Amino acid sequence: MIHTKVRCREITEADVDAVADLLTRGFVGRSRNYWIQGLRRQAFRPVPEGYPRFGYMLDNDGAPVGVLLLIYTARKHGEEAAIQCNLSSWYVDPAYRNYAPLLTKIAQRHKDVTYLNISPAPWTWPIIETQGFRAYCHGIFFSVPALARPPRWSKIEVISQHAKAIEGLTDDETQLLTRHARYNCLSLVCRTPKGTFPFVLQPVRIRRGFIAPPAMKLIYCRSAAEYAACAGRIGRLLLRLGKISVAIDSNGPIPGLAGIYTERRGRKYFKGPHRPQLGDLTDTELVLYGP
Repeated sequence: MIHTKVRCREITEADVDAVADLLTRGFVGRSRNYWIQGLRRQAFRPVPEGYPRFGYMLDNDGAPVGVLLLIYTARKHGEEAAIQCNLSSWYVDPAYRNYAPLLTKIAQRHKDVTYLNISPAPWTWPIIETQGFRAYCHGIFFSVPALARPPRWSKIEVISQHAKAIEGLTDDETQLLTRHARYNCLSLVCRTPKGTFPFVLQPVRIRRGFIAPPAMKLIYCRSAAEYAACAGRIGRLLLRLGKISVAIDSNGPIPGLAGIYTERRGRKYFKGPHRPQLGDLTDTELVLYGP
């Protein structure tokens, strides 16, 4: 069947409800409220000028029949300003799958943008690699931070979404921690004689058929070494919250931490001028939409 009215265009705020309906059809196990919450967060967050707020859709006479959500963020790599784009949820109704390449082509057309795919299904890995993406993270390290010794004279603080300033942190890091607290993440600061170290964690979604101890995902740290140094203090706080392990993006076991490394899940890809930093999933689909 030939669909003569199909075109690819930017998603606007007026499309949000219909896009949420389409994604609810396409992703079994995700509620409509899940998509509405994430789309609302995208509606109110800052977006670099000249880039789409939500992403692109296949429009069939005004109705979405395909969608690719994009999350654009302005970042710094050293002193250089850069743009990062998280290629998020993709779905096209079966009758319109021959138009699907339009979405990916228009979404990846900026050569100066670094594109991320942080949740690819294993069966898609070869396809992603043929599109020019490279893996920057090959697996996950499931750490048990409470088994580490806390640094001497250290303390841990939970950061409120309403905090105006955090002693020892820059304005940018303060805003990062408070913004992610508003996204229902756990924002922390560990203070030690060697410095003040920021962290963001998020509860892990336990999928049906997968049994694991209550866990958190490390969304942000400056480095794995800083997390390892503060793990004992973080782990004791998490135990009081009923959490045992912390999952960390990694390319191998992390020195100084007890745990298990696996490459069965957790692979993440990028394409573009800047290799992403391990341990930084801030402002991605994982926090805007949830695990």
